[in-house]
Amino acid sequence: MAGQLEQIISFISVAEQGGFAAAGRMLGLSPSIVTRQIAELEANLGVQLFTRTTRHVALTDAGRLYLERTLPILSALKEANTAVVERQIGLSGPLTITAPLSFGMRVLPQIMSQFRIMHPNVSVNLQLTDRFVDIARDGYDMALRISGPPTDQSTIWRKICVVPRIIAASPDYLARRGTPAAPKVLQDHDCLHYAERGGNAVLTLARGEDTVQVALKPCLTCNNGDTLVRLVCNDEGIVLLPAFLMQDALDAGALQQILPDWNAPEIWLTVTYPNYEILPAKVAAFTALVEAEMSSEI
Repeated sequence: MAGQLEQIISFISVAEQGGFAAAGRMLGLSPSIVTRQIAELEANLGVQLFTRTTRHVALTDAGRLYLERTLPILSALKEANTAVVERQIGLSGPLTITAPLSFGMRVLPQIMSQFRIMHPNVSVNLQLTDRFVDIARDGYDMALRISGPPTDQSTIWRKICVVPRIIAASPDYLARRGTPAAPKVLQDHDCLHYAERGGNAVLTLARGEDTVQVALKPCLTCNNGDTLVRLVCNDEGIVLLPAFLMQDALDAGALQQILPDWNAPEIWLTVTYPNYEILPAKVAAFTALVEAEMSSEI
């Protein structure tokens, strides 16, 4: 079967052009190469496809049957090539995205609506989850993630912006238990912790050149930020979370920032891809829109 596609292309060209020289000119091949390919094809099939004279080339009955059967194959191959190229460079077809639940609920709807208006031929499948998703294994085109700088070497990632975090509690909780004036005092408070299945509850905070590590004993651990915000608003304790999750409650006075001079390690909003050699156009377009809509910080 090796080389048979080239032989079939030469066969169809000879049949359509009516000669080896004309077929060679169309294909950019010498007549001798076209002649050899036809001879090899006939030898492989064990049938004669053309009758040849010094002036004329004509299809045999077997040649006419072979042309009838191979033309649709070549046409389908050309259509497949075109479809793949258009899918790669065009803005159409499915786009599968995973993102954190709270970020997806609070931030993505507006971005998604804009993307759908701009690119109506792209069908988006958005899956929101706070668990870590193996995008290559699970078949995602891209993932939006909020975490520390990525360390996964099996994917490609791009930093979108910094995501500030703050420590906060409800005014009623602070009135009852007191407002911590130093990081170590957090050990004496009810602290809620964002983590998957427990995780590390050691809190690192920095102020200028000073760094402090606080080993917390969380009274409650949860893997969803919005749930933690509601619990803290219900006077359950103190929590460290991305500011965008608590901003509405802070603005409304339901939460109060504490230890504002102390900063937790930086986390980022990133977009992560499987190991594409060429980034599909629809993936690049959605990434560009997220970048345009996100400021330097959210």
